[in-house]
Formats: sequence, structure tokens, C-alpha cells
Amino acid sequence: MNAHVRRLAGVVVVVVLSACTAGGGGRHAATRTSSPSAAAAAVAIPHVAPGGAPTLQAAIAKLCIAPPPTDLKPATGTLPPDLVSIAQQVEQARGHRYTHYPPATEVTDTQMDRRLVKNFEQTVSREADDRRTVAWRTIGVIGPDDDLYRAYRAFTTGQVVGYYDPETGDLVYLGSGSLDFSERFTLAHELTHALDDQTFDLTRLDPLTTHCMDERAQAALGLVEGSAQYFAAVAVAQSPSIDLGDVLKALAQSADTGNPPPGVPQFVFGQQLWPYTAGESFVASLIGSGGTGAVDHAFEHFPVSTEQVLDPSTYPAETPVPVSIPDLTGALGPAWGDLDAMTIGEEWLRGMLALHDDVSTDAATGWAGGGYRAFSDGKQVVVVLRTRWDQPAQAATFASALGDWSAGSDPSPEVARSGDEVTAVFATTSQLVTTASEALSQG
Repeated sequence: MNAHVRRLAGVVVVVVLSACTAGGGGRHAATRTSSPSAAAAAVAIPHVAPGGAPTLQAAIAKLCIAPPPTDLKPATGTLPPDLVSIAQQVEQARGHRYTHYPPATEVTDTQMDRRLVKNFEQTVSREADDRRTVAWRTIGVIGPDDDLYRAYRAFTTGQVVGYYDPETGDLVYLGSGSLDFSERFTLAHELTHALDDQTFDLTRLDPLTTHCMDERAQAALGLVEGSAQYFAAVAVAQSPSIDLGDVLKALAQSADTGNPPPGVPQFVFGQQLWPYTAGESFVASLIGSGGTGAVDHAFEHFPVSTEQVLDPSTYPAETPVPVSIPDLTGALGPAWGDLDAMTIGEEWLRGMLALHDDVSTDAATGWAGGGYRAFSDGKQVVVVLRTRWDQPAQAATFASALGDWSAGSDPSPEVARSGDEVTAVFATTSQLVTTASEALSQG
């Protein structure tokens, strides 16, 4: 898993759409657009060590590349006086008080990109991204020439208009010299992160990243970004000229209006944006049922699956069911080993199904657990994706949707259902699909 949650960021698509709806300026839309990158060769299949871990969880632990430790100094400075009023609006909206106002730094586009690229290169593993690139393109959620490392870098430098760093307490934002709506929203978003951090300690997300607990990290991030989105909207809507309903409506619509920057696959774009959109809806639901106290409880007890964020009625009672995927290297051959492994949740599956217009994402409803495991010999690839469902009927619905989703693929995956479990085998050759499927049926 990449360390993309270590800096909590504001994303331009959401901020700008809100600004346009509420009548604010659209400066960031023009200035935070990535330039098309030069065509790059497809990521080669990485070398793997022969032999596989005994279980999916053991494979995740074996392949996990934790971000390197950092020795960052606490941020120094003060919050500029013209931003203190925004911080006070955030305090009123959130229902908490800062122990101290966080220092804020206004930067230019060039300075923002320089900071983000430095952080990206220090915390993101090219090796891990290459392994995942090969696994995801074998499944078919990204194209044959897509490159996750380049895609995440392009998204970072093309979409982020501000960030808050829980490790240092530093707040950085892209300034225009005037506090228009867009800039005020960005600042309110990051100031909400700072207040949530001072109140609940957001470095608690770090172990989820360090131990490659992808699904749990995404769920927690949904809460954190959702809080920043929702309470930023409430804060800026304290202005008499801004209607909260208009702002929240714009946030809800933003996921359907943005286009990926050059070099960022649609699937990756959706995965990066969903914590802001679905997370805001999750927080709004908590507010509706229990006020800010319900949000505080969620920060004390993070959601553990993206299902809980997408369907607040499942939080906190419905927790993921473990999925077992055995080691297939014995059946595949002596040169085969673990390539990649991760837990996947309802949001990942919805993003997958959404890539085909004629397949309903509702087929991911009823998710109970999931993961995949990829194997390779350095030349070919096999991926086993396995999911569990609340009811056998929901498993059957997903299996049917996955069959429709993969129709026309070459080679065609094998999709099988047994009770509430669905297993799909993807591979780079038809023979490998057959070999892996037979090994699974015998195991």
C-alpha cells in the first residue's frame, strides 16, 4: 500500500465545483491541471522470490513495504490574522476548540508541487506500485500501459490545493492573494483536519498504512476527509451569502463531474476521490442521527470497512469477514511466488464495476469481506480475487455482474460461486486460468 494518507489533502475537483455552485472564483481549476506526460513503456513484471506465503494475510505481511520512518520537526509559526476568523468558524461548526491555532503557509503552484513531489518520493515505494500495477492490469481495472506510480504522482501534483500534516502540525495551502470562496473552503477543510487531529490524534491512521491494511485505511480516511468536507461546508456557510444546502449538493455531485488528469486511470481517480464524496455523506448521516457527538464517536472508533462508510446503517455492527486464499505456487510451478496481495472492500468493487456502463455497481451491495492475491514467475501472472457476501443471493448477483463485466476479456477469467463466496481467477493465459482454478477446486 502507498503512503497516500500521510498528508491529509484538499482536492481541486471537489473544492472548485463547490466554488462554482456557490458563486466563488474558479482560479484553482485553471492552475492545478497536470500537463500530459510523455508516453512510457508498460511496467514490466517484477521479479518475485519463489514460493508463497501460506495465507492471504501472510502474503500481505510478507509483501508489505512500510513507509520509511520520518524525523520531521514540529511546524513553527502562527496562523495569519486573516485566517483566524475561518478557524473560529471551524470551531463553531465542529464543536471543539483548538489547543493552539496551527501555523499556515501560503505557497505558489510551483512551491506546492515541489513539496508534494518531495513527500511522494520519500514515502511511496516504486516497487510496491509496480507489483500492484501488474496485478491490477491483469484483473483489468487499469489499462495495459497504465503505471500506478506515475498515476499517483500525477494526481498528487495535479489535484491537491492544500494539505495538513498530522506529524508536524503544518498546514499548507495554495494561495491566490485573496480569500475567495474556493480558498476559504480549502482553508476550512485543512483547519478541520487540524482540529480533528488536536482532538483525536490523526497519526492513529499511520499503523494502518504501515501494516498495509488497505481496506481499513480507506475506511478511516473516508471518515477523516468526510469530516473535513462536511464541517468546511458548515463553516463557510456561516456567511449570509452562502447556502449550506447548495454547498452540500455541490459536494455530492462532484464525483460525477470531474475528469481524471492526464496519466491517471479512471479507476485510480475514483479511488482517490471517494473519501471526499462518500465520506461527506457518511458524516452527514452521523450528524443526522446523533449530531457532532456521533462524529466524535466515529473518530474514537474508526470505521473498519468502506461498506460502513457507504452504508452508515452497517456502522459499527457489521465488520468484515476474513477471506482465505491459499498458496498456489506449488500448482503453478517452482519459479512462481507472491507478487501482490491486498484486502478489498465494497468501494473497490464498486469502482471496478463502474468501469463498464452496462454493469450496475449495486451488485457490490451485501459485501462481507474480500481480497485478492497475485502470483508470478516473472513472465506470467495469476490473480485470485475472492469475496464473501451477506447472503448467497447477493453472491450470485455479484458473480453474474462480474461475468458480465469481464465478457470479451482475453483470456477470459473463471468466475465461480459457492454459497456466499465468489472466486474469480484472472491470468495472462487461458491455460493459467485453468491451472489455478483446478488447484483451487482441489484445495
